[in-house]
Amino acid sequence: MAKAQPPPAREPLLPSSASPPPYLDARSGAGADADADSYVLLVPVRLRRLRRGCRCRCLGPLLSTLALLSLAGFLLWPADPDVSVARLRLAHVSVSARPTVRVTISAALKVRVRNPDLFALDYSRLDVDIGYRGAPLGRVTSGGGRVRARAVSYIDANLSLDGISVVEDAIYLLEDLARGSVPFDTVAEVEGHVHLFFLSIPVKGRISCVVHINPHNQTIVHQDCYPEA
Repeated sequence: MAKAQPPPAREPLLPSSASPPPYLDARSGAGADADADSYVLLVPVRLRRLRRGCRCRCLGPLLSTLALLSLAGFLLWPADPDVSVARLRLAHVSVSARPTVRVTISAALKVRVRNPDLFALDYSRLDVDIGYRGAPLGRVTSGGGRVRARAVSYIDANLSLDGISVVEDAIYLLEDLARGSVPFDTVAEVEGHVHLFFLSIPVKGRISCVVHINPHNQTIVHQDCYPEA
């Protein structure tokens, strides 16, 4: 009778090679392969903050540049010249009532022109109008010239009105003549251009005066002047 062979020794318990690793999901293989091929895009949270900081750093110099350009334009943009009557010397003033009321005036004016700009002023002409109670009597025009930047120039103008007829205001003129004070309106106007780099900008200065003249002794009683825009 044959001996019964002992049963083979059992091997220690080991994980089967077919079992999945502990870090893998124990789902079906198709599902695992699909999950392994999928990608997840992660957006950094601080990316938006970096963009805001970049915008602030870019807008700062831009706003500063615009502010400097605006300030430079305000300072460099030309202003109108200041015009004033520096001197008015009467040579002859007479009023005749026969046969009609006529006025004869001869005077020498010196007009002061101040250029407040940082560029030279080239004026084309100086016009001086004279009138009585709003009615124009005549005009004198002098030639052009140049006023340096931030400088003052004096322009001479000789006015000569010979026998100007006054019809509408003849009665008022006779009354003023009897009082010894005849008010004449004078308007001095300077027109020119200021050359700002490649631009030529027109400017104008204007002043109005009411000059009270005593025709008997050829003197100025008083005068009131005010600039006009």
